[in-house]
Amino acid sequence: MEQRRKHAARLFAAGKFILAAISRQLGVSRQSVSRWYKQWKRAGTAGLKGAGRAGRKPRLNQKQLQQMDAALRQGAHAHGFNTDLWTLPRVAQVIERITGVRYHPGHIWRLLGAMDWTLQRPAKRARERNPEAVQYWVDQRWPEVKKTLAAGKHGSSSRMKAVFRNARRFGEPGLPKEKPQS
Repeated sequence: MEQRRKHAARLFAAGKFILAAISRQLGVSRQSVSRWYKQWKRAGTAGLKGAGRAGRKPRLNQKQLQQMDAALRQGAHAHGFNTDLWTLPRVAQVIERITGVRYHPGHIWRLLGAMDWTLQRPAKRARERNPEAVQYWVDQRWPEVKKTLAAGKHGSSSRMKAVFRNARRFGEPGLPKEKPQS
């Protein structure tokens, strides 16, 4: 948008166009061009500069984000946690410990997203899991209990298809026979 305003300032200075023509050329509303013209008359091209960053400035700078990334890559064990699983409250504690900046755990996901970290969920497996028993089930037991279709028959979960497939053919007993042609 600032580029459009600067272009409009050059056109104002040239004095070649009326405001409606400038708005059409730049693809903006006439009201915007009129407002820009008033600002340009009052303060020149400097009056058309952008307002700057919208919103609050980030609390962590780029160097601190890089420190956080390096710290998180060390793992949760390296920071004194029982498991190597990062949770939002744990990340908030590490951020506060390293940078002194306090974040609410509910907002940490935005910070992690800005650092290109994604949600990773550990695979849930029972502690009592026996890999040999699982492999036996997959290799031996499952093929025995798995249902198979009878040879040559097509399976269908549709009742209508099953009925149609089992219906008598034209000309079989019980159905009207074809009339002879005369």
